[in-house]
Amino acid sequence: MTTAAQERPAELSLDGAAVIYRLFDVAYAIDLERAAALLAPSAPERTRPERTEAQALQIANPPVSVTLGQRELTVNGVTRSAQLSARLFDFGVCSLQLELTTPARGPWSEFLTFAHGVERAPELAAVVTRELDNLRERLTPALERPALGPVTEEYVVFRIAGLRDASGTSVLPARALDDDQLAHLLLGEERPLAASARSGLLAHRFSYYADDLVVLTWDNALVAEPQASDRDVEYILEFANAQLLELRVYDALLDDQLPAMYDRIAAARRRTWPLPTRRFQSVLAGLQTRVADVTETVERAENGLKVTDDVYLARVYGAALDLFRATAWRQGIERKLEIFRETYAMLNGEAQSARSELLEIVIIVVIIAELFIR
Repeated sequence: MTTAAQERPAELSLDGAAVIYRLFDVAYAIDLERAAALLAPSAPERTRPERTEAQALQIANPPVSVTLGQRELTVNGVTRSAQLSARLFDFGVCSLQLELTTPARGPWSEFLTFAHGVERAPELAAVVTRELDNLRERLTPALERPALGPVTEEYVVFRIAGLRDASGTSVLPARALDDDQLAHLLLGEERPLAASARSGLLAHRFSYYADDLVVLTWDNALVAEPQASDRDVEYILEFANAQLLELRVYDALLDDQLPAMYDRIAAARRRTWPLPTRRFQSVLAGLQTRVADVTETVERAENGLKVTDDVYLARVYGAALDLFRATAWRQGIERKLEIFRETYAMLNGEAQSARSELLEIVIIVVIIAELFIR
């Protein structure tokens, strides 16, 4: 026997879309003013959230957003048109977005099939790679120390602009969509979840008005918003993903640098110098530069968006950072930086000791020389 809850997805219809995000670290920093000038033919904008409560979000250097035209992707064997856009952040992140829409008033079951097939589009990887290469080439003069980071971020936002029942009457998403439907959409789970799993995996949900709903997970999010022009939640989620990417990039770089640092120290110890006080000079300079670079970039990314009040968008932003475990990534970076600082202090101490020993030897030599002269 089929229950009413199981029948509900087939009865619902909606206007839906999927926005695929691919984020890359492309440089140490991006000069956004120069980037906007280089992208002038594509009409770039310096965007920020538009809601009234968005005044509680301070963005010192708003990212540059640009629309790059239509591209084609095959989703479940059907060729669909995707709107390509990009957003550039001053701390070196480039975010590419591909938005695909579904037919108006399509059934829920078709939207689920579409949602699960979006990221499996066979052309997706090639399109993203090609467009990223083109954009990096166009932006070369605006990129400071350009280099592609070792990790990337992927995220998908499923957007619903209207939700209707079998009679065509608009329904409230918070009431019409139960946990099993959300789990099927966001987690790919077809079987009903246990209560403990629902409370953990679908805990991050928010509503500001009666007719909107935001549900966050690690890989994707649902944004039910009747106003097609309101993209503030997506903006906040993209910003959080960009900050997460910077943390992951520098965590990976520090992981690579630690064994390399030990090798450089070992090589410096084996090397014979006329003055032992200068043995670790290059290693110390490299450590100091690395710590300064990582600290500056991570702080610039974290301070890119500041929350001054507990409003709706701020709660979504805070929940996203919590879900992405940004604090844990930051603590990992701090632990690795502390190893660099301690190593710097140790080597500097050795160098100071070598200077003291050398000075003592010089003094002794001078005293002996004076005795012989007399």
